[in-house]
Amino acid sequence: MNPLRSSLLALEGAWRRLWQALDQPAVARAAAWLVPLAFGLLSLARGQDDNWDLHNYHFYNPYALMNGKIGLDLAPGQWQSYFNPTLDLLYYGLNRVLPAPAVGFVMGWLHGLNFVLLLALARLLLDRGAHRLALLLALAGCLGPGFLSELGNTMGDNLTSLCVLGALLLLLQAWSQLASSKALPVALLAGLVMGAGCGLKLTNATYAVALCLALLGVRGGLLRRVRAAFVFGVGVLGGIGITAGHWYWRMWQQFGNPLFPQFNDRFHAALAAPIGIGDTGWLPKGWAERLLWPFIFTLHPQRVIEISMTQLIWPMLYLAFLALAVRALRAAILGQLPALTPRRQRIGFLLVFCALAYLGWLNLFGIYRYLVPLELLAPLALWLVAHRLMPAQVARGVAGYALLLAAVAIWPVSNWGHAGWARAAARADVPPITAPAQSMVITVQGDPPLGWMVQFFPRELAFVSLGSGFPESAAYARRVADMMAARSGPMYVMLTASGAEPDVAPPEQREAALQHQADLVRRARVILDRYGITLHDDSCQIYSAYVGSSRQPYQLCRITPPAPASGVTSGVSSGIVP
Repeated sequence: MNPLRSSLLALEGAWRRLWQALDQPAVARAAAWLVPLAFGLLSLARGQDDNWDLHNYHFYNPYALMNGKIGLDLAPGQWQSYFNPTLDLLYYGLNRVLPAPAVGFVMGWLHGLNFVLLLALARLLLDRGAHRLALLLALAGCLGPGFLSELGNTMGDNLTSLCVLGALLLLLQAWSQLASSKALPVALLAGLVMGAGCGLKLTNATYAVALCLALLGVRGGLLRRVRAAFVFGVGVLGGIGITAGHWYWRMWQQFGNPLFPQFNDRFHAALAAPIGIGDTGWLPKGWAERLLWPFIFTLHPQRVIEISMTQLIWPMLYLAFLALAVRALRAAILGQLPALTPRRQRIGFLLVFCALAYLGWLNLFGIYRYLVPLELLAPLALWLVAHRLMPAQVARGVAGYALLLAAVAIWPVSNWGHAGWARAAARADVPPITAPAQSMVITVQGDPPLGWMVQFFPRELAFVSLGSGFPESAAYARRVADMMAARSGPMYVMLTASGAEPDVAPPEQREAALQHQADLVRRARVILDRYGITLHDDSCQIYSAYVGSSRQPYQLCRITPPAPASGVTSGVSSGIVP
């Protein structure tokens, strides 16, 4: 036999054996252990998380909570300084006890647990014994561009998605009893899990509402359905109380607004302007865009995300849902609705949840990162819808090739920023501060953010942001004036120094570095002048700081506060720096 033909036949035989082996229950059980470990290794290969939000508030918020900085500082992480820090305590705590690469591995492994929940959901909804199919659909769910872009980082969507998928799995596992009083404890537990995710990241509220509304469609008497939805809702409130209640109470006591500074048009906390802080710039414009949104953000991903992204799953799934809705409407009109077996009921519940959650996201956020739980479910949902629309043999081919195309199209996957590994996730050289309780540091930059630097300075040193992203009120400006008047100094303004180090720049770049340094100081002076604060540019000193192995220098410049009579009320900001 021809050696080439012999090799090809051997490869074909090996592939067939592997394909058959994937359909064994033991392989699925092994994958539930191994795939999260693989995601941990992938996170390790990517390097140190270095995203914008980490610089702004993921480092600062847990540090402030654990070190008595709330109320001492004023918004060094801009308005995000007052997000619930409970979720970030995980990353903060891990970095206190483990080297940074180990933390990166743990974060990737935790994110990889989404695969385990997806696998359990797929095995519950697919035909009995479809182990290989469940495995592949769960893996396909973890190959979405949103999930992969955040793998191992601190943005939180990949972690709180565990709460969304976990609550959904609990309800589907108790399906046979869901419309009876026997399932009320499960509905309560599912609500607690979902509520915990909402408390950790409030954007998950759309998923809580979607699950609650979907429960109203469970088969059974109206009273039983309402009771299950009500108990679930009580659980959601309890979960929010567990993970966020302490923070809402602290914000209420400190500022008079439990969600400070958000929704301040309702609560009117003195230190923030009376605005809602809703980022509506990502939402579709008008009904035409709403109806065509999956096609629009597939062709123009910058409408929903700040990084480059290629995906095809959403227009496919959208068309499939529309076809399913048309078919269901036709069957209802003709009185040809199929008998609903328990498995078909579970599938219907999942699809209703997905549709409601998408509509909630479409009308409230439009930010792709908040779609991660649905992105994880999308391949499974597409497979299930295809089998509702077509004969099984045709559906397998159509859905299989569609998912393969969607999986290939996402590469290369962008991310939110990584640096090389060092033992510490972040570190900085800090000059001696002789009297930190009498000193103050002001930041005037919204981008790049400098909130991450606070953790390296003495905790008694007050940090304040001016003219950046916080919606300052007149009372905020007066508070800053009072803080400066109560301190004898010295006082500083902190600026970035990246690209502005003339002393270390090559000769051909020195002129550009000098110009950049002058521009940084000029922009800072423009802001400080509005508050009557004088910046002494001849005092600026550059120091080294690092995220992982990436050097990100900063500078401190001496400032002189305004005369007591002048105050600083002229510097009130009228808007938000995006």
